[in-house]
Amino acid sequence: MISSLIRNFVLDDRIKNIDRDSSDLLRIHLEIIKSKKMINNIFEEFYNLCAIYKNKYFINSNKKVIELGSGVSFVKDKYPDVITSDIKNYKGVDLVVNAQKMQFKDGEINCFYCINCFHHFPEPRKFFSELERTLEKGGGVILIEPYYGWFSNILYKKIHEEEFYDKGQVVWETGQKNNQFMTGANQALSYIVFVRDIKTFENEYPNLEILETKVINNYIRYLVSGGVNFKQLLPNFMEFPLKIMEFIFIPIKNIFGLHHMIVIRKK
Repeated sequence: MISSLIRNFVLDDRIKNIDRDSSDLLRIHLEIIKSKKMINNIFEEFYNLCAIYKNKYFINSNKKVIELGSGVSFVKDKYPDVITSDIKNYKGVDLVVNAQKMQFKDGEINCFYCINCFHHFPEPRKFFSELERTLEKGGGVILIEPYYGWFSNILYKKIHEEEFYDKGQVVWETGQKNNQFMTGANQALSYIVFVRDIKTFENEYPNLEILETKVINNYIRYLVSGGVNFKQLLPNFMEFPLKIMEFIFIPIKNIFGLHHMIVIRKK
């Protein structure tokens, strides 16, 4: 009861009473990102990470780089060659793409960026099969997902009423309906697949290799910024001191981290 009251208090007023599966949510999220410099900068860091690790691990080619689940992404502002896509059709997105049944040809894609969208895929095995089909050899996917540390275990169970966080979910599939783009997702899916059931993943998809996992060290600023759903808790001029705090607390980022990155390459 108390956690619900706190959640409603810090929830951004623009989010309240919005259908989470509607296009209205995208419009509101865009307003929030544009109005909050701190979360804007955090998403720019996500895009930079994707570009850095793409260049580090994947074959250099002229084939397509696709962002899946772009939502209100502004990745093209910094990386104009990236093609944005979403399962919803709305103004500003380049392509409408269902990540579990993509229209791309075999071996057509060099890299996929997936920022906070993997856990929204109701049947992740179909997504992995599509990765095996559409990626060129040496290409890959970079996932940025909710982390599974001590603090995340507490926080993610409290903040999203439309999603859930269950590390004990037996199967990978969530049973979401076709019109549920945002609701009904298990934020612990990356833990389930890539940690708990890693041997299952490796056995079922031998052509996909996990090259690196990394806890992203922006958790203090992300929490203070309120993300794209909650009110910012401190003014923008506190961003630099918060960065210093994150640097000082690097040794405990595995305890308090909120996001992690998984880099997967097609052999």
